[in-house]
Amino acid sequence: MKPISQHHETPDVSFDGGDLDCGNGLLLLIRKHIDPLPRGSLLEIRSTEISVDEDLPAWCRLTGNDLISWTKDGKQRSFLVCKGKAEERGEAGVATPSVTARPAPQVEQAVSEPASRRAAPIPAPPVPALAVMGMGSWPRPRWMTEALHEHVQGRLDDPAFQETANDAVRLVVGAQERAGVDVMTDGEQRRDSYASFVATRLDGCQLVPLIDLLPLVDHPEEFEAELRALDVPAGDVRHPGVFGRIKRSRPIAGHELDFLRSVTDKPIKIALPGPYLLTRTMWMECISEQVYASREEIATDIVRVLREEVVDLLDGGAALIQLDEPVLSEVVFSGAKNKRSFMCGALSESLGPTHELGFARDLMNAVVDGLPRERIVVHVCRGNWTPDESVALSGSYAPLVETFAAMHVGGYLLEMCTPRAGEMDILKALPGDARIGVGVVNQKHTETEALDDVMTKIRDAVNMFGRDRVLLHPDCGFATFADNPICSGTHAEAKLAVIARAAQALRG
Repeated sequence: MKPISQHHETPDVSFDGGDLDCGNGLLLLIRKHIDPLPRGSLLEIRSTEISVDEDLPAWCRLTGNDLISWTKDGKQRSFLVCKGKAEERGEAGVATPSVTARPAPQVEQAVSEPASRRAAPIPAPPVPALAVMGMGSWPRPRWMTEALHEHVQGRLDDPAFQETANDAVRLVVGAQERAGVDVMTDGEQRRDSYASFVATRLDGCQLVPLIDLLPLVDHPEEFEAELRALDVPAGDVRHPGVFGRIKRSRPIAGHELDFLRSVTDKPIKIALPGPYLLTRTMWMECISEQVYASREEIATDIVRVLREEVVDLLDGGAALIQLDEPVLSEVVFSGAKNKRSFMCGALSESLGPTHELGFARDLMNAVVDGLPRERIVVHVCRGNWTPDESVALSGSYAPLVETFAAMHVGGYLLEMCTPRAGEMDILKALPGDARIGVGVVNQKHTETEALDDVMTKIRDAVNMFGRDRVLLHPDCGFATFADNPICSGTHAEAKLAVIARAAQALRG
């Protein structure tokens, strides 16, 4: 499309991107302004950067938005983009008012204060031996997934979203009660995924669809092909983008804990993405380096906000805090140094196993040192974005055990049911006072495991580690990504129920 002298239509919203290019923050600004708009609305993007002439039309084609027209006057450019297709503007040439747009948030944020601590700690009930629990996520009802999208895109306000999520959590609690779990989770119903949701809770971050990132990676065609091969819905899954210093002015998951405590008396587990996972996820050179000079610098802020959150959750009565670090599997099993990978949503490059494992250990200890070790656990699996076992990573825990043992945590919740995880006896090298969570059902399989098979796996774990150390759970969550659940809620309940029946039989 060639430039014209002036636009023939009036934009609904305008902003000036200055000399930013698509790889250095312009796409973040576009997303912040276009997300809250109804489909059919017009967004004007002003820019003085010459590369935008080619990159913006390419972005429009990738994301399904129509470039209506553009103008050029010296260095100043103006692009008129329709959210969605131009025909959605209707005969009158205006957006169909199906929803009410909220104003786009301001890019420049005021310096925020950390969220304050609770007035007094709330006691947490103990977690019994052979406790049965989900890993964290649970399939969202369709209406919950729709509410997530509306909220992230600025078309559903926070009070309405939280009320909707409360209803979804009540359903998850009911399913877990029927299944007979001992430790409750809220199913991560408020989260778009197990990790990227932090971008909706922390200052300085926003969620960006994966498809927006294609123009930013070194080899977009290869990356797009990889996403297709891994069955990743790039148009639905969102990735954290960092556009300012990362700060915690409100809880990351404390509100989830508070509501869950109001609907159950059972011990509660809250899962958080671990510090290494968040660093790998949030450090993208093409975006993050506009704010942070290095991966190590962004990690310092990530450690700080995570430690603040863990302290708040402990004070709030969480019996267990689970720090998810599945990307450690990518470090040792991907077999390709410096290869960009979608593994668990971590897109940044790795510097090799020795460096990365040491970095991950140090970050974890910086978060948890001095806190009640027995209430903090780590979860690791080999990827849970698709039920297709053939595209997930494979390998025993042998190259990870030393790193696990050096982390100052009180337990490890590990994928063990799938043959991809190797033999359980490797875990004998873990600290003798740590609890060992053993995956005894595979959430990727639609059929429910036989009771006798689950009981055999539990007996093996008890014989190896002792009854008091063993915790029981599926290999991973049932819906790591909201738009890509691994199974249905019916299957999830049946999986937990068979673990609970097996545990009860063995206790008896």
